Amino acid sequence: MTRPPVRTAPTGAVYFSLLGPLTARLDGHELPLGPRKQRLVLATLLSRPNTPVPVEVLTDAVWPDDPPRTARKNLQVYVSAARTLLGPAGHEGRDRVVHGCGGYLLRIAEGELDTLRFGSLARAGRAAAGRGDLAGAARLLREALDLWEGPPLNDLRDSAGVAEEAGRLEARCLTVYEDWAETEIELGRPAVAVDGLRDLVERHPLRERLRAAWMNSLHQSGRQAEALAVYDDYRQLMARELGLEPSPAMAALYRSMLGRGREARRPAPAREAVGPAAPPACTAAFTGRPGELRELLEVLGCGEERVVVVSGPAGAGKSALALRAAHLLADRFPDGRVRVRVRREDGTARSRAEILAELGRLCAVAGNAAPPGSTASPEGGAGGDRAATAALADAWQEWQARHRALVVLDDVPDEASVRGLLSRSGKCSVLITARGQLAGLAPVHRIALPALADAEALELLGKLIGAGRLRADPGAALRIVRACGGLPLAVEVSGMRLAVLRHLPLAEYADRLDDPSAALDELVAGDVSVRHRIASGWQDLADGDRWVLGRLAGLAEAGGFTLDRATEALGCGERAAIRAVESLIDAGAVTSPAGEVTAHAALYEVPRLLGLYAHEREGV
Repeated sequence: MTRPPVRTAPTGAVYFSLLGPLTARLDGHELPLGPRKQRLVLATLLSRPNTPVPVEVLTDAVWPDDPPRTARKNLQVYVSAARTLLGPAGHEGRDRVVHGCGGYLLRIAEGELDTLRFGSLARAGRAAAGRGDLAGAARLLREALDLWEGPPLNDLRDSAGVAEEAGRLEARCLTVYEDWAETEIELGRPAVAVDGLRDLVERHPLRERLRAAWMNSLHQSGRQAEALAVYDDYRQLMARELGLEPSPAMAALYRSMLGRGREARRPAPAREAVGPAAPPACTAAFTGRPGELRELLEVLGCGEERVVVVSGPAGAGKSALALRAAHLLADRFPDGRVRVRVRREDGTARSRAEILAELGRLCAVAGNAAPPGSTASPEGGAGGDRAATAALADAWQEWQARHRALVVLDDVPDEASVRGLLSRSGKCSVLITARGQLAGLAPVHRIALPALADAEALELLGKLIGAGRLRADPGAALRIVRACGGLPLAVEVSGMRLAVLRHLPLAEYADRLDDPSAALDELVAGDVSVRHRIASGWQDLADGDRWVLGRLAGLAEAGGFTLDRATEALGCGERAAIRAVESLIDAGAVTSPAGEVTAHAALYEVPRLLGLYAHEREGV
């Protein structure tokens, strides 16, 4: 599958390898890495290069069940031996392994560790592909794959902690292999990928993208019967192991091979919920929501309700829930599932013409002539635009009348944005996600997303930071998710941040989030910002609603507020206070009890993070 790896360490430098068995070489000679427990410590440090690794993580890797009382002292011995064996780092002669308050840190340069070199080459290859330089992309991705010698850390996988890191590394290698194989197919060189893809599919039989690439490489090499047999084997395996059919995208690839020549193809996800507008990365760790998901599947699956609105504040996980349901409902919608965002990246609403044009392209709607964002032309004028939009709307309604598909309209700002898009007849269903309640739409089935329960939020956090770290300080973990107000986005961002800041104790991070003046500053991971998402929701509110929310946010700090307290804080009469509070409920900025209760008896709440943002804005 691979050629012998090309080592990149300079003369006199140690070269470490994790993409296979753990090894270290100095000037081409393999170094003895000591007993198994010492190698486990080194593997754990190398899996997190240039990052402090807490003592607890190292302890879990070496003694997962019952660490001895001398565990900390033994770790010191193993680290000292590794420091002696590996020598200094760089020309400055700095210690290779250092200890600080966050744990032990192993200093390593890119040319000294295969996983760092692998990541650098993979990023460069994808960037080249993005520029259209397919030949350069294939070369760089192949160079990355040449570092892959087999299952990462395959000699130490009996340690749960090391096995978890090894699994992540192998998933990265598989993704890069898929990128490389698809690039070679696009370049018209499918034969070079066939054998490697076959070997990997045998090891990962349920990985659909690998199998699709194998089918394509066989088909483009003139081996159509073998390509079709690959699909048939996969279909039988899915039915036997999971009770499922291959995805519509995979089935479409199979059908294209039955009736067409050697035109290179990838599975075209035109009707897949994850195709044209995939969710942001922060929604990938879908967790919890069993009741809401079950209700969604029952309502859409039975076919009696054609429009469902899933509402909740920004970051509540509406898109993740909708896409999860769309994946699980594949058999109920044989004509496909599509997802279209109703807002632009800056949060402004897209025009109906733009949305109709995208739906037309995705579903191959006849009459899809207007480009997205079209404007009046000198020949046709504004009337020509209106006529083109009307033609698109008619064609879309006709398409819905003839098909059974699920349309996900994501992040809808108001009722007017979607009224002309909903099916008037036929068996199509529409799943709408929105921050507000969209009370003007009827008849629809409504599902409001509350905050995550503590157990669900902790499960989500544990997926991102590791179960061992969560168990090490469950009290602090609980404080973190509660400081996030049970908002899935905030819990995810906390997990992503803690996954990078491995030295940071959970209790210290919980203290930061407990501080109202600092919480939103802490909820940032790379380009994902909770404040940015909340600000987008804030912009949706009318000026009067913003002022009211700023006044009510202070009341919510004690756990909620009553109508009497709202009346006092707003300095208005009871009826005006009721209208003001209910306006915020309609906008998704205030939550109310799920059951029936009088306005005076109800306890209303402002989500914690939204309240903190309202305080910020009130002071501007």
